[in-house]
Amino acid sequence: MKRKYDLLLAEHLSENRQMAFLTGPRQVGKTTVARNASPTRYFNWDVQTDRTLLTRGATAVADAVNLTDLHKRPPVLVFDELHKYPKWKSFLKGLYDAHGEQCRVIVTGSARLNVYKRGGDSLMGRYFAYRMHPLSVGEILNPTIGDDETVPPRKPAPDTVEALLRYGGFPEPFLKASSRFHNRWEDLRTELLFREDIRDLTRIHESGQIQTLAILLQNQAGQLMNYSTLANAVNVSIDTICRWIAVLESFYFCFTIRPWHRNVPKSLRKQPKVFLWDWSMVRDTGARHENFVASHLLKAVHWWSDRGLGRYGLFYLRDKAKREVDFLVTKDAKPWLLVEVKSAAQRDLNPNLAFFQKATGANHAFQAVFDMPYVDRDCFALTMPIRVPVTTLLSQLP
Repeated sequence: MKRKYDLLLAEHLSENRQMAFLTGPRQVGKTTVARNASPTRYFNWDVQTDRTLLTRGATAVADAVNLTDLHKRPPVLVFDELHKYPKWKSFLKGLYDAHGEQCRVIVTGSARLNVYKRGGDSLMGRYFAYRMHPLSVGEILNPTIGDDETVPPRKPAPDTVEALLRYGGFPEPFLKASSRFHNRWEDLRTELLFREDIRDLTRIHESGQIQTLAILLQNQAGQLMNYSTLANAVNVSIDTICRWIAVLESFYFCFTIRPWHRNVPKSLRKQPKVFLWDWSMVRDTGARHENFVASHLLKAVHWWSDRGLGRYGLFYLRDKAKREVDFLVTKDAKPWLLVEVKSAAQRDLNPNLAFFQKATGANHAFQAVFDMPYVDRDCFALTMPIRVPVTTLLSQLP
């Protein structure tokens, strides 16, 4: 299926000379999107012949694709899984500095770039990063790109949201829509993540303990993280727990959101909440619903930021009186959107929405309800706190 990231890469290649770094979870579709860019040459570090050529350096690659010849348009080179090469940064720097005007480069990776800070060569100014997410309601309904943050609402097919909730947003299990396939796919992906990616690329050999931590986080989705409790359960130090959670975030197993506070240092001292990139792994229905919305909001925040529409952030709200709202989206460091998630429709609005909207000055305040039928109206045309169907809200996001 076509992804909106296909259009994103096409836009990048037509407008920018910088390299495109496409990162995201394993099996989210990065390789397929990169290949859809019709590359002149595709290199995969896991293929021995490609690996041999890449280790010979940037000049050998330039000669192999005839970069010194005249071309009608710059050749597009894709480097898949290049982060496994210890000298990948110096390789790309050499290629870009010598041949940046003669080619366009796409680099894919299944971990965040800060995991691979090896060597002293800086790539600053030489690339733009794009974070690829699983399928979402909005992308399925409207796989296009534009310069507006939101789009008009569209009614999803009756089984779209149910299938996303059950099988997750990773393309293969979503399209298969088979519980048996999903279970086997999930087991294999988890094994590869812990037995290969994390162990081989971080030199963490306690794979059993870090997998135990992952299971604990899986059962705590949407909850505040208690580092001391996790450390006791896994039988390691609190510092080790913090380091391992950072690794799990870097490999797109989970993500954390922190409480919003005008005083940034004070916010950083507060406990974060944890969510999974694959919300289908969350067993509790209410927690899965909250994780589902969190993932959609994170995707929107990353999409808007990566396309240069502004600087967006995702937080939660909680004060000393224990008033709380599930999510706050900021735009250019200012509160913009409040979202409270409910599985079942309730007649009354959560009063915390109105309280925090007044306190923060956020433009919008939505109580997103899962069992509320779709309404064909633009949520973002409204500024007062209001209950909205989850299907309507999520259909308007990227």
